[in-house]
Amino acid sequence: MLNAADDLLVEQGFAATTIEGIAARAGVAKQTIYRWWKSKVEILLDALEDDALEGLAWAEPAGTAAEDLTAHLHRVADFFQEPAGRVLQALLGHAQLDQDAAASLREGFLLKQRERDLAGLRAIIERHTGRTPDEETLTRLADLLLGPIYYRVLVFGTPADKHLIESTAHLALKHAL
Repeated sequence: MLNAADDLLVEQGFAATTIEGIAARAGVAKQTIYRWWKSKVEILLDALEDDALEGLAWAEPAGTAAEDLTAHLHRVADFFQEPAGRVLQALLGHAQLDQDAAASLREGFLLKQRERDLAGLRAIIERHTGRTPDEETLTRLADLLLGPIYYRVLVFGTPADKHLIESTAHLALKHAL
């Protein structure tokens, strides 16, 4: 059902994706979907969470701080080009018009992803400096690193290129280390 939701959103867009369509694609009755989810937003959020656990995961620090950060930023930029990233884009867009969807997205997926991002950054900084950064520093660093990618994708509809990613990692490291 989660894959069906992802696939339909990519094929048809958010507005045309329906519970009925998801049920038909998954080969289940729509009551089966309603037993687990109240709306297409909820099923898409669950699909996004599953996909992001792998697609936006932070690798164990293994190279230099710049290499580790650049690798992760490439992973984020690549995620936006995948079906799961298109789900995220659609949900972020819909959240601008629907307060309940915005709250669900922020209090669920975005909050959990933020926690994973802060943990990944903390691991890199600790490995390369031997010190534990405070939460305010980590939060600013996450904003500096991820903001340009989200801006490029969500505002201009274009992927983040190699130069943007490397420049972002370099500038953020100057701030953090």
